[in-house]
Amino acid sequence: MALEKLELEHVPTAYQLYAGFFRDVTNAEFLHAQLLSRNSEFEYAFIDASSVISRLHLVSAVYSAVNVLLDGTLRTPNVHSEIVVSLNTNNNIADAYRRWGITPGKTKDLIVVKVVPPPSPAQDETPTQPPTQLAIWDHLQQHVKGTPTPLTDSELSQATDWPKVRKYYRLNGVPALDRLADEQERRKHSERLAIMGMALRGL
Repeated sequence: MALEKLELEHVPTAYQLYAGFFRDVTNAEFLHAQLLSRNSEFEYAFIDASSVISRLHLVSAVYSAVNVLLDGTLRTPNVHSEIVVSLNTNNNIADAYRRWGITPGKTKDLIVVKVVPPPSPAQDETPTQPPTQLAIWDHLQQHVKGTPTPLTDSELSQATDWPKVRKYYRLNGVPALDRLADEQERRKHSERLAIMGMALRGL
């Protein structure tokens, strides 16, 4: 099973976090339509992997969005859309969706994140059981037409569109990056600058 459980410090254990990576996705239009129609069966963060640098970059956005959820200060419809917005360096939600969200006809490599909150039953109701990791994975396999791929830095690096990432995080012409000849060092430094930009959003 290629759906990974994310373990993040300081996130309550009652919240279950899962992430998967699909390459060569052929049905981005269908998945995008499910989001637009607010289909409750497709409550995921669909992230275009070409705009993601690394696992740490992704996990930083997930952590930020879950904290916003816990604080009760969501700016978007749910925690999954909040994850997409958390990758941005400004508060323009439409801009974030366009840059990091799934785009029909363009998204080929897709990261999927699922946040499962603890059950919160209404009064006098029995709490519904949250979906299991296996159930989530089965649903994704049925509906995401792509190749399941390990969510590793080496696999993500094959999907990263560097001109796009440099534009989105304003990394073009940064002297510290231009001086680095080693590709791995340049990636790590770009990762740090991107995460700093995300953290400074709204300050």
